[in-house]
Amino acid sequence: MSPDVGELDQAAVEQGLVDDPDETLGLLADLAGATDQRLRDLARTLAARLFLDLARRGPSTRRGVGRIGEQPYQPDGGDLDIDASFDALVEAAASGVAVDAERLRIRSWSTPDTALCLLVDRSGSMGGRPLATAAIAAAAVAARGPKSYSVLAFGKDIVAVKSQDGDKPNEQVVTDLLSLRGHGTTNLAGALRAASQQLSRATAARKIAILLSDCRPTVDGDVLGAAASIPELVVVAPDQDSAEAVTFARRCGARITTVGGPSQIAQALASVLER
Repeated sequence: MSPDVGELDQAAVEQGLVDDPDETLGLLADLAGATDQRLRDLARTLAARLFLDLARRGPSTRRGVGRIGEQPYQPDGGDLDIDASFDALVEAAASGVAVDAERLRIRSWSTPDTALCLLVDRSGSMGGRPLATAAIAAAAVAARGPKSYSVLAFGKDIVAVKSQDGDKPNEQVVTDLLSLRGHGTTNLAGALRAASQQLSRATAARKIAILLSDCRPTVDGDVLGAAASIPELVVVAPDQDSAEAVTFARRCGARITTVGGPSQIAQALASVLER
């Protein structure tokens, strides 16, 4: 993939995605941390574009509890709300002019917006496939919740790659996450509290935190209490190391799924969020 210093063979990347997508995505994530600056920049640009494209291929419909309510008029959007539109209808009839559509209201089903907060465990070793999985997860969250989402990376400390109310291009979010490397202990309770604080800034009716971790804390803290402060929690764990994550999810009532590699994360998130 890197035939010479400062070079990146995109054809080799494309072929690798056919032959072994997980290995190729992991290698691309590693190249995003290369010591050669030109190669590093090329890899981060290509990875961000590729990861966002992979994330967009999955379903990205918003889900929530639908409700009937009053909305501005749109053709075939719902039944006309006579009460809310009464004045406009009477005035138009009295003056013999067409009804002003902007003053009409309809009754229709609407689905509330969803706010998302992605928590990425970067304690211990984070590179290759785990890093690619985290970056594609961030891309998938960005694709699903463009109005309100945040991305937090945590080890001992919590780093806001993107805050809930911050304005940051999606490609930059993925690129910044790729620049992180794993180290330190696992402050799971602190990360969950930080996610709760981020989601509290959102006005969406549905608020979900997505925890990408093996759920093995090494810093003392009330993990279950912190999880209880989050309206809705989803856990995504590596399928070869998920036992403690399954136990944690069961104890705090979270939904859980597992993934075997970066090529599976977008579909896994779609599946667990649609439940």
